[in-house]
Amino acid sequence: MPAIWSITLSTAIFEGGGRRRELVVRRIATARRMRLSVDPRDGSVKLILPRHATLRRALAWVEERRAWVESELARLPSPDPIGAGSLIPFQGETHLVEWRSDLSRTVRREEGRIRTGGPAELLQSRILRWLRREALAVLTRETGEMAAKAGVTVGRIGVGDPMSRWASCSANGDIRYSWRLILMPPEVRRAIVAHEVAHRVHMNHGADFHSLEAQLFGRAPRAETRWLRANSVRIHAVGRDG
Repeated sequence: MPAIWSITLSTAIFEGGGRRRELVVRRIATARRMRLSVDPRDGSVKLILPRHATLRRALAWVEERRAWVESELARLPSPDPIGAGSLIPFQGETHLVEWRSDLSRTVRREEGRIRTGGPAELLQSRILRWLRREALAVLTRETGEMAAKAGVTVGRIGVGDPMSRWASCSANGDIRYSWRLILMPPEVRRAIVAHEVAHRVHMNHGADFHSLEAQLFGRAPRAETRWLRANSVRIHAVGRDG
């Protein structure tokens, strides 16, 4: 494990899009260069430092990039919590969240609606758990189908809510996806599945990898890549309170 320590600097404040964020600094022994990022999930501003980088020089470097940080904050949509009457995407289609106290607590999808009952204050957590279950079931099935097509095996399939990627494939064949893929159009989701299964053969992004990715998906996923670039911020906002 690389050595890590973190501090939050109240002296480095960024404002944009109605958000006010302090700079979080993480020093990682294995880092080779400074990296500055804005987390699309919550707008947190993060700076990664190599072991020997000085904080004074790093802060000066960050100040030079203040305009970029604040423009990224301004681009983020407002948090989009899930409540009765919310409109949320599911498999690329907009669904109305319908809640009534007399409905079953079991979440059901019916003709453009996602319906459930139970305590109103638990509505969002119930919907999010249901979305995770749906994502795991669909992604497990599609990964198995794609792996069979590629003639490879995969390890454990899991879902989470990663910060900077939609999926990852480990050397032992485990694949972990963002549950948020279930919000996306099926073709976009399947493009990501093809990408990860192709990594079971090529653990790189070379020409052979892209050739296999296109073979598994049926074509080069250029339109799906454009969709992700245009919509990733919106997808990350779903189910967030602030």
